[in-house]
Amino acid sequence: MPAFATEYVPLAQAVGRILQQTVAAERDQPPFDRVMMDGIAVRHESLASGNRRFTIQGTQHAGEPPQTLTGADLAVEIMTGAVLPKDSDCVIPVERIDVRDGIATVEAGYEAERLQFVHRQGSDYPAGHEVLAAGRMITPMDIAVIASCGLENVQASSQPVVRVISTGNELVPPGKPVETHQVRLSNGPALVAMLQQQGFRQTADEHLVDEPALLRERLAETLDESSVLILSGGVSMGKADYVPQVLSELGVELVFHKISQRPGKPMWFGIGAEKQAVFALPGNPVSSLICCRQYVLPALLQASGRGSPRAETAVLAEDVTFNPELTCFLPVHIASTDDGLVLATPVPTNTSGDFASLSASDGYVELALEQNEFPAATAVPLHRWINP
Repeated sequence: MPAFATEYVPLAQAVGRILQQTVAAERDQPPFDRVMMDGIAVRHESLASGNRRFTIQGTQHAGEPPQTLTGADLAVEIMTGAVLPKDSDCVIPVERIDVRDGIATVEAGYEAERLQFVHRQGSDYPAGHEVLAAGRMITPMDIAVIASCGLENVQASSQPVVRVISTGNELVPPGKPVETHQVRLSNGPALVAMLQQQGFRQTADEHLVDEPALLRERLAETLDESSVLILSGGVSMGKADYVPQVLSELGVELVFHKISQRPGKPMWFGIGAEKQAVFALPGNPVSSLICCRQYVLPALLQASGRGSPRAETAVLAEDVTFNPELTCFLPVHIASTDDGLVLATPVPTNTSGDFASLSASDGYVELALEQNEFPAATAVPLHRWINP
């Protein structure tokens, strides 16, 4: 799988991209002793010695340079987020004081600790600390971290141009009249949605009929325009399955055709003359979506520089039996048990064309071809529709 290029992008465009640099702390975090409550800043020693009345020498807001406390019986009125005034080491919250005529009186019996309600400088991490490592998908929380490190732009994976083409004379897009012998086009929009959900935004789909000359012309144009081409349909062994032959004629080198699995056995993968990645998925909706989740998404994320997601395991909620000729990907609904196990309940599909049933599933489990009986409570690999 050819790796995608990297580029510097503004923070506003970085979420969902794969980080391609180390992000180090610009300064200590927090960069100063930060006040965590509205109230007054005093010397703890003075309070501990029995002093309950403090004359307010001034007020300090967040964003202002720190004042210096000039006496043991004085206090600085302080706001949340401000720098702790110099020569003070205790914050008494506003709820515990009564202020009249410029004097703050501490509530009777109130005891305070030194440095209470103070977020100490560098307690989160010191300057230069590696806050984020390359290989992670940038989240909104990461944007806050990157911004706090003073970076206006960040190095991330470039967005590949991905084109999805559904083939088939029987397909009719939503919104257009459909005959009784035709079916609605659904794979293309679903595949685009799955890719965009994982951060691949430059993705679009179109429909082509099963006509070799048209396929050859349009696939040639699409290969010139994109770095990733995903086809749905026309890849099996039928007389109208022209996709493998057309791709070969266009110089796409076959890497593999067919996988020992169910559903999705006919899947095809190759590399174009300009290093385009070409995935030809089966046309049956369940097969197409599972192959996209199982192979296309991991390949694109790897090419973007993302590390491998952690493997997940679930336990079957009921006995499962199937013909062991192929590895089986079984759609499931998942739930957590009281003792923390992930429980997978099979979601039956009425053949690989029953995509409606997938809406009730959270992903699928992988059942090895070496056996055909899987008792309830068997631990099996779990693949969620959405990568964790």
